[in-house]
Amino acid sequence: MTYQNINLPTTGEKIKIKNGTLHVPDQPVVGFIEGDGIGPDITNACLRVWDAAVEKAYDGNRKIHWCELYLGEKAAGLYDGDYFPAETLAAIRDLVIAIKGPLTTPVGGGFRSLNVSLRQELDLYACVRPVRYYQNVPSPLKEPEKVDVVIFRENTEDVYAGLEYQSGTKENKKLANFLRDEMGARFFDDAGLGVKPISPFGSKRLVRKAIQFAIDNRRESVTLVHKGNIMKFTEGAFRNWGYELAKEEFAEHTVTEEELYTTHGGKCPPGKIIIKDRIADIIFQLLLLRPAEFDVLATMNLNGDYLSDAVAAEVGGVGIAPGANIADHVAVFEATHGTAPKYANQNKVNPSSLLLSGVMMLEYIGWKEAADLINAAYPKVIGDKFVTYDFARLMDGAHIVSTSTFADALIAKVTGDADDLSRLEEERRQALETERKEREAKRIADPLQAMKESGRQPATSAGIMSPITSVASSATVDEAMHTMRETDISYILVEPDNGGDWGIMTKRDVVTKIVGANKSTANVRVEEIATRPLITVTADAGLRAVSMVLSQNNIRRVVVENKDVPVGVVSDTDLFEVVQEFGWDPED
Repeated sequence: MTYQNINLPTTGEKIKIKNGTLHVPDQPVVGFIEGDGIGPDITNACLRVWDAAVEKAYDGNRKIHWCELYLGEKAAGLYDGDYFPAETLAAIRDLVIAIKGPLTTPVGGGFRSLNVSLRQELDLYACVRPVRYYQNVPSPLKEPEKVDVVIFRENTEDVYAGLEYQSGTKENKKLANFLRDEMGARFFDDAGLGVKPISPFGSKRLVRKAIQFAIDNRRESVTLVHKGNIMKFTEGAFRNWGYELAKEEFAEHTVTEEELYTTHGGKCPPGKIIIKDRIADIIFQLLLLRPAEFDVLATMNLNGDYLSDAVAAEVGGVGIAPGANIADHVAVFEATHGTAPKYANQNKVNPSSLLLSGVMMLEYIGWKEAADLINAAYPKVIGDKFVTYDFARLMDGAHIVSTSTFADALIAKVTGDADDLSRLEEERRQALETERKEREAKRIADPLQAMKESGRQPATSAGIMSPITSVASSATVDEAMHTMRETDISYILVEPDNGGDWGIMTKRDVVTKIVGANKSTANVRVEEIATRPLITVTADAGLRAVSMVLSQNNIRRVVVENKDVPVGVVSDTDLFEVVQEFGWDPED
């Protein structure tokens, strides 16, 4: 392909997509965009660090061949004022992988945002933001090392879709009249109006990418973040479609949090990823108080925007937060902060956001060894207090260095004892694995307390039910009582009789129908004293509905059914324990 201003390197090979898989040669061509403001300073520093890490990790057998692309102010100077040249988009599609510095959106001309336009034109539907703590980085948390999450934010829908209608315009009035006259909606006059589209297609492809990432990187869980208790048909639908996608496409790799407790006793089956969900406002508190409970988060556009910056603040700020916008394969990695024009060309600012985005890029193309070297070298340089001005003002006795000198210090660490650096990253991974096992042990030992600590409040019968124990209809009462003693339960289910109905025998039945009737436990079969048919609720019945069934039928326990088959039992004691542990707010 021939370009007007882009010069492809004469060496290296293009990254290819074959049979839906990324194929990265040892000498790939990768695009880079310097960016505006501080962009040239941080980009030039980072290019040197990435190259040094690749050379060290692979003994010179691998190398990135960089190809400069143009967006923003530099593009405008080359393309007659065009900040967003079409050939740059074509080149990114052709090269598959690119990384960019921060961009300035031209004032009053053409684009709401160059970054948003880039995402929309290339359909970069997943904004991926890993947030982890690097030792020695100043942080407001007492235990910032517990933060290690990757946020998958849907990039194309939600209130960011651009479907807004300004107050007073004819379009606004037309939509307002339709909503009032045709849909019966009520809202104040002259309100600005926006549309919040959330689709199965957009939701599922985002969740698919999040789950696949969790599987590929041996992560523990994927949490669907939503405000579905209020916006049931948009954010609630996102949650439901996420669970559907996990069941339809990843059944052999995933287990829901509900199944984790009800079927597996809190122990995650080997090789499984836990799929769970949390309300959006609650997750902010949980990521401050119990960040270790969360791993990969999948959420919609606005929630993801808030969360990404909020969690970044826990580990050092958005100035060091990496990020990427990714389609099915095409990926653009980026600095997540602005252009800071007042510091342009001063060789002063912290390059960490772009630097760590490059680490993401190395991991994305499968060059984990090079990424590990930078990840391990970074906290060592910070620990030496060899930092740019932003960190220096938060440290005692810090050495303030320039952008390029900070890069020099990183390169010195990276090119030093690589085995030592690799060991540090492996030790970090082992520590995370140990924490995972400790959480599992707590879930098994005290499920209700583990639920409370993780922010999960059971909402359905399946979430609090106990597994069933059953005997054949022909079993004697003596045999059934023996099973009840062994399993320490006060009831036992009785398998279907000739009519196909299940039954239940309780301690009370033995007292009233055996002792009270002066019969022998050895001679009476359970089918003679069992209560049939069962009083049941569905697995997805809400806790208030369960309570009403218990009250209306004057019983202490109800059987939970799934497709007409008993799968568990919920008692009034179970409900009491949930209220005791979590409190009770009236349902919306």
